[in-house]
Amino acid sequence: MPAIHISRSIDVDATPEKVYEIVSNFHHWRPWSPWLIAEPEAKVSVAEDGKYYEWEGQRTGVGNMTVTDSTAPSRVDYDLEFLKPWKSSAKVSFDCRAKSGGGTTVSWNMDTSLPFYLFWMKNSMIAYLNSDYDRGLAMLKEYVEDGAVSSQLEFLGYGEYPGTAYVGITTATTQADVGPQMNADLTKLAKHQEEGVFSASGAPFSIYHKFDMVKNQVNYTIALPVAEAPASLPAGLKAGSIPATRTYTLRHVGPYKHLGNAWSALVMMQRGKEFKVQRGIHPFEVYGNAPGEVPDEELITDIHFAVK
Repeated sequence: MPAIHISRSIDVDATPEKVYEIVSNFHHWRPWSPWLIAEPEAKVSVAEDGKYYEWEGQRTGVGNMTVTDSTAPSRVDYDLEFLKPWKSSAKVSFDCRAKSGGGTTVSWNMDTSLPFYLFWMKNSMIAYLNSDYDRGLAMLKEYVEDGAVSSQLEFLGYGEYPGTAYVGITTATTQADVGPQMNADLTKLAKHQEEGVFSASGAPFSIYHKFDMVKNQVNYTIALPVAEAPASLPAGLKAGSIPATRTYTLRHVGPYKHLGNAWSALVMMQRGKEFKVQRGIHPFEVYGNAPGEVPDEELITDIHFAVK
């Protein structure tokens, strides 16, 4: 069967003892789980000693996890068993290594295999699991350092988007560079607006035309809505529109670095056929406020999927 190995790391401003205390006790897992955040109503049961837990959900599937060995404060080993959507098992571990200057490098590792008939999914599975582990480690870091995670999902549900014309900048980049590149593009847009090239009629938004996690390719348009696009625009700017459409909307409250939690939840919902996407209208996110206006923990981003 196709073997899969995952290993992702992050630096945490805490001692190995503190990190170990959290990763070795399942009572601490729910606040930073990259999967359970997508399904708050999932059923979770944890043994009194914190060494075993099981879950059941529509999006997260069914499974359980057991601490099989541990060496405080440096390592914890687990057996992971999936029962749905298909049966499989995995060996999982956390390594906590003290850094010479203080703090801890935390590595989250997994070894598993896909059923043979799913061999064609190997590359995409590795890409998605890498993303899941990175999201989880980012939340674990906050949970260890601050005692809470600043990423909240509000499932706003179905609604009607009225549509809008826009002026924007389309960019192709990598996942790692999306944030800095998007910020640079928005700065350019704002400058053109200040110079009177066009007049914005609302909050900025981004349309995601392509997000290929396997090839590490992202293609987006960051835009400002306009009542009517100018007949001509400077080089690098484009005019376009999002048509009026029915949408499913999920709101993320928290720093942009955690936006992947919301996108992952929507992808899980789409795969689980909780809604059917409207082909030809790419998903988009609307920024309800901006960094500097409010603390990052209060940033509001509404992600819209056009649906049938």
